[in-house]
Formats: sequence, structure tokens, C-alpha cells
Amino acid sequence: MNKKIKVAYQGEKGAYSHLACLEVFPNSEFFSCPTFEAAFQLAKNDSEYRILIPIENSLAGRVADIHYLIPKYKLQIHAEHFQKVTHNLLGVKGAKVEDIKTIRSHSQALGQCSKIILKNKFLPIVAADTAGSAKYIAQKKDKSESAIASALAAKIYNLEIIKPNIEDELGNVTRFFIMGKDLKYPVIKNKKYITSCIFKLKSTPAALYKALGGFATNGVNLTKLESFSVKNTFDQVNFYIDIEGHIENRSLQKALEELGFHTEKLDILGVYEANEFRFKNK
Repeated sequence: MNKKIKVAYQGEKGAYSHLACLEVFPNSEFFSCPTFEAAFQLAKNDSEYRILIPIENSLAGRVADIHYLIPKYKLQIHAEHFQKVTHNLLGVKGAKVEDIKTIRSHSQALGQCSKIILKNKFLPIVAADTAGSAKYIAQKKDKSESAIASALAAKIYNLEIIKPNIEDELGNVTRFFIMGKDLKYPVIKNKKYITSCIFKLKSTPAALYKALGGFATNGVNLTKLESFSVKNTFDQVNFYIDIEGHIENRSLQKALEELGFHTEKLDILGVYEANEFRFKNK
């Protein structure tokens, strides 16, 4: 009998991360963690665990703190997953829109559902996560309190879906990383791959321009480039990049060599197969 995969995520049961776990790792053993850092620590200390972590959202941008936790714990990205996010207005059984005074959820979910909040003059309350908000109002049993969360959370906590699909814009998608302690690169096949890195530049004029020049001269495409500050400083930043291609491709190797000349630090975060979602609209 095969041993069940252990997968950890941040949030209460019914969180969107839990929903993503069910899609990516059906019939696995799931572990709920109170914080992102707790999930990273779990995987760092035990190579049997995988963690499924949201990295960015199509509407709200990158998820706070993840870019700092990735280099801190040095876990490897094994895969990516794109999860469709559908927000629902949840309340206790029998509650109606006109009963509601407060609406509780994660800050990103509240921001993605601003139209219904403004229209109904709900008082928004920021909470740690969406499913935790659903659990809270289920325990309070107050018709004046509501939450923004998944349909899975409504089912788990026996709540009413007062209004489904309340997000301001359709097509809300969150990109997740599947990460673990062990280093493993996929064998090159006739598929598309992503190589992800974090680097810190040398403090010299035009360092970024020169560092990225190697990608242009070697015909290597970047799909993402973003900066984030080094903690406790205002004059240094790290850069995160997603590169099309496998690290064993000679052109990509040459581009990374050029990048290395202009950096103080360069970490390869992972090499993984590009998810099919990337090519749906192409």
C-alpha cells in the first residue's frame, strides 16, 4: 500500500489553499498551519512534507511575506498550480443580505469584493484568512455577521451561501507553488519549463541592465521580474525572476552565467514544468 503524501497549507480547513490541495493532491494527508512561516518550518524540518503556498493573485498581486520566506527557508519549488478563486458571501442559516452589518475575511478577499461591500455599506473586518472567518461566524451564530470564503468553507462550517460569485471581476486566479526540502529537477522532455531565481545585485551603475542583458543576447525569455526590499534596509533590493526554459538548456546556462557576474547572491529556487494554464489564452 502506497504511503499517503503529506501536504501542509496555511489557513483553516476550507481555505482556498485547502481547495487547491484537494485538486493537486487528491487522497493525500493534509495539515492546516496557522501561518505561512509555520508551513515553511514544517517542510524544512521534515522532507516528507510538501507545502502548497500562494505566491500571487491575478487581481491583488503578490502575496505578502512569501518572497521573504522563500530565501529564508531555501525550499525548492517542485511545481506550480493555478487555482480559480470564487468568492461567496457566507452567513449563518436563515441570514439575508439585509441582516448583515459586518463582513469578515482576509484583506485580499475584502479588496476583491469591494463593490458588494460599498453597495450594502458592510463594515469590513480584516482577519487572518477566509476560512477562519467562516469558522468564526459559524461559532458566533449572529445573523448580522458575514464572511467571504469558499463554498468548501460553507459546507465544512454549515453556513449559508447568501450570495455566490461576489468578486468584483471574473477570472480571479491564484498561482501556487508546491515546495519541499528535497532538490529535484525534472528530466528534460518535449515540454515547457520554468526556472525561478532570486538574486541580489552588486552595487554598481547599470548593474540590472547588464545582468539582464545575458537573457536578451541568448534569446531567453523572462516571464516575471519583480523587486522587493531586503528587510531592515531602504537601499538594497532582491529581484525575483521566472525564466522560460530548463536550467540544463545551454542558452539559459549562459544567461545565468552572465547574471552571476553582476550579482552578490544568486539562488535557484526551482526548475519545474510550466502549468497548462499559462497557455490557455495563447
